[in-house]
Amino acid sequence: MEGGAKSNDVSAAPIAQPLSEVSTDIASNIKYHAQYTPHFSPFKFEPLQAYYAATADSVRDRLIKQWNDTYLHYDKVNPKQTYYLSMEYLQGRALTNAIGNLDIHNAYADALNKLGQQLEEVVEQEKDAALGNGGLGRLASCFLDSMATLNLPAWGYGLRYRYGLFKQLITKAGQEEVPEDWLEKFSPWEIVRHDVVFPISFFGHVEVLPSGSRKWVGGEVLQALAYDVPIPGYRTKNTNSLRLWEAKASSEDFNLFLFNDGQYDAAAQLHSRAQQICAVLYPGDATENGKLLRLKQQFFLCSASLQDIIARFKEREDGKGAHQWSEFPKKVAIQLNDTHPTLTIPELMRLLMDDEGLGWDESWNITTRTIAYTNHTVLPEALEKWSQTVMWKLLPRHMEIIEEIDKRFVATIISERPDLENKMPSMRILDHNATKPVVHMANLCVVSSHTVNGVAQLHSDILKAELFADYVSVWPTKFQNKTNGITPRRWIRFCSPELSHIITKWLKTDQWVTNLELLANLREFADNSELHAEWESAKMANKQRLAQYILRVTGVSIDPNTLFDIQVKRIHEYKRQLLNILGVIYRYKKLKGMSPEERKNTTPRTVMIGGKAFATYTNAKRIVKLVTDVGDVVNSDPDINDYLKVVFVPNYNVSVAEMLIPGSELSQHISTAGMEASGTSNMKFALNGCLIIGTLDGANVEIREEIGEDNFFLFGATADEVPQLRKDRENGLFKPDPRFEEAKQFIRSGAFGTYDYNPLLESLEGNSGYGRGDYFLVGHDFPSYMDAQARVDEAYKDRKRWIKMSILSTCGSGKFSSDRTISQYAKEIWNIAECRVP
Repeated sequence: MEGGAKSNDVSAAPIAQPLSEVSTDIASNIKYHAQYTPHFSPFKFEPLQAYYAATADSVRDRLIKQWNDTYLHYDKVNPKQTYYLSMEYLQGRALTNAIGNLDIHNAYADALNKLGQQLEEVVEQEKDAALGNGGLGRLASCFLDSMATLNLPAWGYGLRYRYGLFKQLITKAGQEEVPEDWLEKFSPWEIVRHDVVFPISFFGHVEVLPSGSRKWVGGEVLQALAYDVPIPGYRTKNTNSLRLWEAKASSEDFNLFLFNDGQYDAAAQLHSRAQQICAVLYPGDATENGKLLRLKQQFFLCSASLQDIIARFKEREDGKGAHQWSEFPKKVAIQLNDTHPTLTIPELMRLLMDDEGLGWDESWNITTRTIAYTNHTVLPEALEKWSQTVMWKLLPRHMEIIEEIDKRFVATIISERPDLENKMPSMRILDHNATKPVVHMANLCVVSSHTVNGVAQLHSDILKAELFADYVSVWPTKFQNKTNGITPRRWIRFCSPELSHIITKWLKTDQWVTNLELLANLREFADNSELHAEWESAKMANKQRLAQYILRVTGVSIDPNTLFDIQVKRIHEYKRQLLNILGVIYRYKKLKGMSPEERKNTTPRTVMIGGKAFATYTNAKRIVKLVTDVGDVVNSDPDINDYLKVVFVPNYNVSVAEMLIPGSELSQHISTAGMEASGTSNMKFALNGCLIIGTLDGANVEIREEIGEDNFFLFGATADEVPQLRKDRENGLFKPDPRFEEAKQFIRSGAFGTYDYNPLLESLEGNSGYGRGDYFLVGHDFPSYMDAQARVDEAYKDRKRWIKMSILSTCGSGKFSSDRTISQYAKEIWNIAECRVP
């Protein structure tokens, strides 16, 4: 084991010590794995080998023991369990999280030291699992962490995407997309379960049997194979599972005759179709094939997960004699994370009726008592609608079932609520639009679930008052709010250790990591000069670390003494990165016009923007290009360099967020009011003592309530003003602010290069028409945004006031723990209880 090892401790013999917490034993266990479970050529022990070939395997030993104990315990107690279905998970690195949750971080750091390695360097070798895209996926991962920490019996189900959404490269042309490479070697955290395989069918037709029952036959049959990822709780033995499905074809689906005849593609046709299913997250759906593939992915997740859930239920119940289907909802809670897993509804009906022989009424009763639905958006384009033609082709039996659900729903409403008859077109599941009939997935979810929830108070209120108002009048108790949360483990305890130690020191306990409400007790020290000094130095350490990272990945050097202003999230017109960069452009123009003396009185800023634009979303990609063009000009302007820098941070993901968030001092959550369901990065920034400039949208409303209005830089129209402002715009009543016109004109002058930004700027102009009329109110909110930014500049000059605001931001973040969110789901939706491993 010479290789790249620096001061290898030869005294650590390669002996298996899977459960020890002593650093010398851990070093032996790491060495054991390097020799006896090799993944690379022998005798090399550089950081890459240290991570893949040894450290991850060593930590996994401990996780597997806890995992097995957890499932034995669940098996013995047989509690009701929750199954969380999500198309996305954004897990982030598993190594830091596992050794943190298992409380063995220091022991592993020491052990690796003994072997001549640095834990920080080893950790850097792990690539983020590319299983998600934005807040929806990260929320699911925070929820898994909280479920395990709260000792709740729960599973996550998802798909194992090989190439993810994409890896973002920033070039002269703007954003370029290349495949993610997280599985290029392998993932040491997943365990393939070769015994957990289920058949998944597509296409085919429905046969009516002599008994009158119906059966889906023929078509294409693939296999779903389970890969399990352990989810350890924080300082608890409970270790739950994230089960990811991979699509496979079997060896008998390989046509040897065709292959030997030279027809290689035809010989492996089913294998190639299987590989497509889990290749990419959200494949382009502009073509018929793209739509079919997305629908296949959704059904694949739903069917595999349900077959698995039913198999587990039968196994456990059969141990006690015959299983009673009426018990199913008492043992199983299924949560649909948005509409992507909606096909769970007709698939559960199909499995119960066609495979288990139950009647419609009993199946419907079980289905509606088992399934709950979380809505994540009010954006019309994000509410899924599937073509009935495509659905009949791919899932003929499911369409029969959906038709019957729709028919019965319509009949019920007409007999019980004749006053709603004229609302049927918008309430029913199938619309009968002659040109393009569709299935409304959100309507199917609302009709078939026992509970529907929004993800922040404002969002849930909008759902009840607008999107689902008619359903509320039918089922007033079906709708709830569950304000999102984030895990304090990953989002402060592990990513900002200096700040965490200060919090623990002043609270005289580290219990806040699992009881975040305790942060409120810091308020009594908010004016303490000693705390101020410690707080400022912890923030500075994080800013310096971030500056080194930015230099490494972008080549831009930034000054940690400037105000670090960050906006990171998916690039979308409603999230208004365009408002941010227009504000920056105006600031740059003003700085250019000042004398050197005047500039010295300004507040120097480093503005960082990051996030992925969907590959086919042209305007979003233009925004990325604009940010990079502005950065190129501003950062190379010697007059302005000390006062403003603009950086686009490439390939935003969980690990990048763990670097950016602790180092941020101002973060921008500036969506058009009423459009962001919740947002969760706002909670992460606030928890880390970062101040927010934002609109009254999503969870911003609740964050501002909790941390105090004086500690939040508010601007912009409110959600209830937006519809009227759009009407006024259509009627030609909008008068743009001269500063707004100036910023646009500066772009058009060619100050940032020759790229044609007219199509982007035209979306802010005109009063109506497709892609015009400033739908997201950038122009309307611009003056109020600039005024709020001026208040930020002033506040930052008063160091004492700013640090106090920063401390109060952290103090007010107690409500936004995903532990609180998940305990509310457990009590108020799932009806599940703690099942702690003894």
